[in-house]
Amino acid sequence: MPGHVVPASDPFVHTALIVDSDDTVRTRLIPYLRRSLDAQERVLLVVGGQVERLVRASLGALADRLEWGGHDTFGVRLGLAYEGLRRYLAAQHASGNPVHVITEPDVVTDAHPGSPDRAAAHLSYESACADAYAGYDCPVTCLWDSRRHPTLVIEGVRSLHSHELTETGRVPNAAFLATTDYLAVRAEVPLEPTPPVVELDVGLTSLDELAPLRGVLRAWAHERSFDVEAIGDLVVAVTEVATNALVHGALPVRLRCWSHRDTLIAQVDDAGGRRIPPAAGYRHPDRAGKAGGRGLWLARQLADVVTTHTDRSRTSVRLYFPPATTHRGPTA
Repeated sequence: MPGHVVPASDPFVHTALIVDSDDTVRTRLIPYLRRSLDAQERVLLVVGGQVERLVRASLGALADRLEWGGHDTFGVRLGLAYEGLRRYLAAQHASGNPVHVITEPDVVTDAHPGSPDRAAAHLSYESACADAYAGYDCPVTCLWDSRRHPTLVIEGVRSLHSHELTETGRVPNAAFLATTDYLAVRAEVPLEPTPPVVELDVGLTSLDELAPLRGVLRAWAHERSFDVEAIGDLVVAVTEVATNALVHGALPVRLRCWSHRDTLIAQVDDAGGRRIPPAAGYRHPDRAGKAGGRGLWLARQLADVVTTHTDRSRTSVRLYFPPATTHRGPTA
């Protein structure tokens, strides 16, 4: 198959590089980087230590012409990392200095029942990239190591990138799924059952009840050793979702909160059965093309993982607040 060169006029080029050995980095990524350097293109790498060592060993002094970012970006909340990259690309575009970003997402899923599927949540953000990053003229290439991630995750990665980097170069991906199609499938996945016993169970019937609810949430998170800023983020995120349920859903609205292996979890249900648009909350409200939509977007920034599901009788939003990410603010 001949290599495919994407025209510079394409609004956004999202490429996957599936790594199954160190040789894959040498035979696919290194030539890719050499072509960019020969073309005097800016390249920012946000990759793990092993990939950086392979790149530096292969390129020698040329590696100093690349820009290097901190890999700990992926240790923050998923929405913050996603929005941080969007703002970075927007700034580069505005300055007339576009950059090709090469990342190696460092996200793994805790297989323990009740834990959030962080890899699946990250893939939803990957899917939304095509819309959120369009127009910035900054291509993004994502490295995923098949030795570290399950086959289902790697299959999902392939379907979410418009191109794949092969030994012959960057080629179009015939299996590519558009953002709306992928997120619509994800929205059909039901949430895991709530525990039979929870730590908070509150019914809401009016917006006037949100003020005392904030105090209850603060006390709950404080008792579980969350710091002041993390508590504030949790309270804002949960009340934003509760507000949406009261305004756009149907009564009764129910909030349940519990903890699982130090992670605080909150779920808001309303009886409306009104389907939440699959892409809701992924795009910054200023770029969403319509008024409103800030509540779920803000919740996705402040919680690490947010999942939604709608059936005929109920609309549910579940938020996860792991201490390791909730206690970390945004990274540049």
